[in-house]
Amino acid sequence: MSFGFRKKPRFLSPSARLSENDVTDERLFNRRRHFIKAGAALSMAAYLPQLALSATDKPADKYADAQTTYSLDDEPNSYDDITSYNNFYELGYSKSDPLDNAALLPLDPWSVEIAGECAKPGTYTLEDILKPHDFEERIYRLRCVEAWSMVVPWIGFSLGDLLKRFEPTSKAKYVAFETLYDEKKPLPGQRRNVLQWPYREGLRIDEAMHPLAFMVTGLYGQPLPAQNGAPLRLMVPWKYGFKSIKSIVKIHFMENEPQTSWNLSAPSEYGFYANVNPSVNHPRWSQNRERVIGKFFKQDTLMFNGYADDVASLYTGMDLKKYF
Repeated sequence: MSFGFRKKPRFLSPSARLSENDVTDERLFNRRRHFIKAGAALSMAAYLPQLALSATDKPADKYADAQTTYSLDDEPNSYDDITSYNNFYELGYSKSDPLDNAALLPLDPWSVEIAGECAKPGTYTLEDILKPHDFEERIYRLRCVEAWSMVVPWIGFSLGDLLKRFEPTSKAKYVAFETLYDEKKPLPGQRRNVLQWPYREGLRIDEAMHPLAFMVTGLYGQPLPAQNGAPLRLMVPWKYGFKSIKSIVKIHFMENEPQTSWNLSAPSEYGFYANVNPSVNHPRWSQNRERVIGKFFKQDTLMFNGYADDVASLYTGMDLKKYF
């Protein structure tokens, strides 16, 4: 089965990792290193006002030195594009609100509750979550359901590797995630009932365990900015961006399909699976083309966002027009 994937990207197992120069063209490599060395202090001050690096026990060079294990021919968007054009409704509803309100996101201390069908439930500090994992860089496409897209050099580690640590039982058919929510002190966007707070998302367990599913802790060689979902967010690159939940505080292993925020809000417009599919339009706009941030012309949208060769087998026998 072919979905018109332009050029198969490179995914490297940990035992076959290449250096950053092996998978990134020299111009991008030099631009990234120049940015990290010359502008890191300024960027950290502007975008991460409350992130205490000491709490993670992962100094900044762990981010900058993360090896690239997955790359594309597509050039990544600039750091400014990625950190100033966002959907993060907890921090506001315009694309610039998350950056403007980033300082309001309480990042320290941070913990994640693990619950449900697993052998090791409990509340884990951010340090507990991060410490066993080596960071890697993966350059992924990000496709928003609103028909715009970016290419982002994320830093993080395999979601499956994290989930396996908690030993999910045979009853764990799904994994649910929640974003932080404090009823007594809600974030700016949570003061309106645009969605049912807290924000919830979920995946089938086989989707969550797929090698491309990624737990993000940073981007462009630095810790993740608040407006992009610090300190932990998902990246599921073959799905629309709203599936890649930000600022995670709970992971729940479940036997039944979990409720998800956008599906609860508008079930006729937002499905549980939300796989990128150019042949299934949103009720209010087409999905067959997309606007790439930073480019003038639109481009065709690819089935599964270009990752069909890797993930199409997850949905064998499913009607992808019905299970959108």
